[in-house]
Amino acid sequence: MTKKERLTATLNGKPVDRPAVSFYELDGLTTNPNDSDPFNIFSDPSWKPLLDLTSERTDKIVNRAAPYSLVQSENCQSKTETKTFLKNGSRVTIKKIHIDGKTLVSRTRQDQDVFTVWTEEHLLKNVDDLKTFLKITPPVFDKVDDVSHIIHTEKTIGDDGIVLLDTADPLCLAAALFNMAEYTVIALTEQKLFHQLLEYFASFIIPGVEAIAKALPGRLWRIYGPEYASPPYLPPYLFREYVCKYVQPMINAIQKYDGYARIHSHGNLKLILDDIADMGADGLDPIEPPPQGDVTLKYVRENYGKEMVLFGNLEIADIENMPTEKFSEKVKIALDEGTSGEGRGFVLMPSASPYGKKLSPLTLKNYEKIIELVEKF
Repeated sequence: MTKKERLTATLNGKPVDRPAVSFYELDGLTTNPNDSDPFNIFSDPSWKPLLDLTSERTDKIVNRAAPYSLVQSENCQSKTETKTFLKNGSRVTIKKIHIDGKTLVSRTRQDQDVFTVWTEEHLLKNVDDLKTFLKITPPVFDKVDDVSHIIHTEKTIGDDGIVLLDTADPLCLAAALFNMAEYTVIALTEQKLFHQLLEYFASFIIPGVEAIAKALPGRLWRIYGPEYASPPYLPPYLFREYVCKYVQPMINAIQKYDGYARIHSHGNLKLILDDIADMGADGLDPIEPPPQGDVTLKYVRENYGKEMVLFGNLEIADIENMPTEKFSEKVKIALDEGTSGEGRGFVLMPSASPYGKKLSPLTLKNYEKIIELVEKF
């Protein structure tokens, strides 16, 4: 089978010659080791063997953001300022929103040797800030942007894989406005107010997803954000309130145009698996093994695998730190459990990717072991 055929068959619950394997954020296409930007960690020579391995031997699932435009109402009374500058070698971005005589401020930092953005100051600090934010007129969905770059990406990938369309759910955008402690308290104690915030974001996310699903039918999607309402952060009944209520229409829209909706949720799953299944999700990732999660891949496969394609369940911390001989056993267990009994399909995949500029020899060796074992399986 070609890699595209293998992934397509997996999504449709059809037989495959071997399980597909993806390196998640490392997709074999997006990373550019020749980019001289000092914030491009992949330019370090230590990354080249892994990037080559990814490009040549994984089943490519290339992540692309859902492309749609928003417009702000002319009646909006808020004003936003954004300033980005370098400080001590880091890229700092400060955002200010002026509304109703008050200024909301956020601050992020990106370091040259780390492929992530740290939030040093969250936009909303308390309930009063949330009430102020809700005075801002939400943007509205305008149109689907030019999708030619998605089509071009698919042509570039060819038979080596597929594109994945990526979108946050309303909860992801809402929760990220606060630090985690403040978010959980407000989500628990100010539920009516928090629903107003979710509806703010849902007002443009849901129509945007439907319009893109119509313009680009039959694609795989990833919906991220549900983990913010998973235990222990919030009780299961709030997962239904804050996730299912808003993600269900997204799944329906994707499936209406023959797409595949994959739910992304780190950490504990056991108490929310019924809710994810009840929404009719086509896939689930990354299904982290205990102790990072609270269920085995075998449990998920046996109880939910007939309806969903399972993506996982290798923990990135194990890839970076575990001796290869011991890590091999983790890979074998994931392959056995992910393909055991009856199930729609399985893609072997890490829970995340390394984000440091220097890739260790052990990490590379463990990635090589993943490929070796899946190709032998």
